[in-house]
Amino acid sequence: MRNTWTRTWIVAVALGLIATVSPAGADVVSDANAKAAEIASKAPGTPPAVRFMAITQVSVFEAVNAVTGKYPAFRAKMTPAPGASVDAAVAAATRSALLKVMPGQQTAIEADYQAALKAIADGPAKDAGIAAGEQAAAQIVQMCADDGFMAPDMYRPHAAAGVYVPTVLPAVPHWGKRRPWVMTKADQFRPGPPPHLKSDTWTRDYNEIKAVGGKNSTVRTPEQTAIAKFWEATAPNVYWPVARSITSQPGRDVTENARLLAVAAMAMDDALIAVFDAKYHYNFWRPVTAIRNGHDGNDATTREPGWTPFIDTPMHPEYPCAHCIVSSSLGAVLAAEIGNGPSPTLSASSVTAQNAVRTWATVNDFTQEVAVARIYDGVHYRNSTVVGSQMGKKIGELAVQTFPKPVK
Repeated sequence: MRNTWTRTWIVAVALGLIATVSPAGADVVSDANAKAAEIASKAPGTPPAVRFMAITQVSVFEAVNAVTGKYPAFRAKMTPAPGASVDAAVAAATRSALLKVMPGQQTAIEADYQAALKAIADGPAKDAGIAAGEQAAAQIVQMCADDGFMAPDMYRPHAAAGVYVPTVLPAVPHWGKRRPWVMTKADQFRPGPPPHLKSDTWTRDYNEIKAVGGKNSTVRTPEQTAIAKFWEATAPNVYWPVARSITSQPGRDVTENARLLAVAAMAMDDALIAVFDAKYHYNFWRPVTAIRNGHDGNDATTREPGWTPFIDTPMHPEYPCAHCIVSSSLGAVLAAEIGNGPSPTLSASSVTAQNAVRTWATVNDFTQEVAVARIYDGVHYRNSTVVGSQMGKKIGELAVQTFPKPVK
């Protein structure tokens, strides 16, 4: 905490300063989120990037709420900061959190921070806002320091003695051992096992993805190919624009925006904890393995030795679908925010589709597209997309229910 905190807070109150919540200022949270998502997307892998965004967005909420006081205490024990600059609090919380979790991106982080501060008038409100942001980030980063993020990789490749297997280890086998934000434990929503290899569901899914998900598929349509290419992207910068479709609507309140993004970030991080717990529990084979080998004992499926998926297969077990659980956890949070009101048009762009923009009229349209995209990509069976989507919805709803209600 800055040593000027007490003095500047008293001065701010004495001057009768209030938090800036103008129409432009109310979207400062969205602006900071966009910059943070671009930086976090440079992390070495999607799961760490999603964790970094959760730490950042919870820090931002704590800082903003310290200024506005609209919610009871959440994850940090914040010093109230009435009269502080919300814009400064958001900028400082974003900078401080990202610097701790992504020190290699210091140049970009500092550039965004200085640009944000330049637009804020110097004075006690600015100083108090910076102090609030730094205090929030320090507490949230410390809280997450022992969440299991750095647990050792103890994965054991499955092999018979003396038989070669590929030596590139799979991604984040320890992720399901992390401490969640809103779930009580990683396996809280663990689903039942994948379908039996002689079941109708397996037969359907095998033959579907073999036909539509191959690199040289003759039945995948141009629109399906566009969807597949778009959702090859997995980093935060493909998901957060969808959330900002809500927060950037006119009339939104800055604290409500900070709350919404914090809830969404925690839901998506917990979704990945849950899905990797299930993935490594069941260790189910990917389409490329199943189709090239063909030894499933099912007369209704046939082997294709040279089959290749449309995109590179991610380095972790297939079941359930991670993209699906992340999108559905986000979707559940956004659906709760929209309620019975009309949905604004949701949109996002994707670096894997040459920054093409796609739009969706409803949350359900968005989540359903993500699910089918992974079939068109050739990396997930339909049943896995359904199960992953169901898990994500439950986690998103839990995140909404867990968050404290506004102070009356």
